[in-house]
Amino acid sequence: MSHYQNIDPSSDNFRSVARALTIVENGLRGADELLKNLTFEKNTPVIGITGPPGAGKSTLVNSLINHLLINGNKVAVLAIDPTSPFNFGSLLGDRIRMAPHFNSPDVFIRSLATRGSLGGLSAKTIEMTDVLRAAGFDYVLVETVGVGQSEVEIAGLADVTLVMLVPEAGDEIQHIKSGLMEIADAFIINKADRADADVFANNLKKIIGQKNGDQPPVFKTIASQANGITEVADFVSSAANTPHKRRELLMTEKAYKLIQQKLTQHIDKKKLQQNIAEALTDKKFNLYSFVDTYV
Repeated sequence: MSHYQNIDPSSDNFRSVARALTIVENGLRGADELLKNLTFEKNTPVIGITGPPGAGKSTLVNSLINHLLINGNKVAVLAIDPTSPFNFGSLLGDRIRMAPHFNSPDVFIRSLATRGSLGGLSAKTIEMTDVLRAAGFDYVLVETVGVGQSEVEIAGLADVTLVMLVPEAGDEIQHIKSGLMEIADAFIINKADRADADVFANNLKKIIGQKNGDQPPVFKTIASQANGITEVADFVSSAANTPHKRRELLMTEKAYKLIQQKLTQHIDKKKLQQNIAEALTDKKFNLYSFVDTYV
């Protein structure tokens, strides 16, 4: 795959990793060749971390990195940020909470806009995650924006999925998506020092207990103080070394997302909006007939 084939996570080679990610993210010349020639010398686990905004995902990732770096490991973080549906630009989030790791020779952090993917995860997420896996990192953490269906979609990307919740979810615990229950390998109740955290945890365990099969564990953390992170890190390390039970499903979801992208990549969303604006001047405008001109 030309001179990008040997990208690796050494600190002096982060620039080549970043360059390969940019090529893939923007679909520049050589992107297809790069992806088709990726080789995976390590069985690098992808750890998905999702949950509602404000749950403390970035803070948890920051603390989790400290534990995963033990024994000379190298960690990559792909932080998924929302894209505005109005200006088609990226609202890249503030990564201050992970600032201590920005200059670490063993940590690589990259933000990625969702580019209009309603579920929060685009095909680019899959491609860029694979670039990081091929680069030889020991762990790849993917932090999702936690809106829409991204919590469920992460199951099509991650080997281990951590779902973060906070005690304030309160009554909403009764309305947690069944799909979310299915994809979680573990639940993390962050800000566990807040009122009703224990009640919340017990209620969550009762709901989880209604499932068939293995019961995902429930961890209580105070990520801002690094409390409870050791247990989470131990679980991640153990789960990452266990054969994935949903490998076929995982690959099916990835393939579907990539095929979906291939079929729609010729559509320019800005141009689509312009065409819609013009078409709406016709009083007989019919959305379904309009869509057929693209299909």
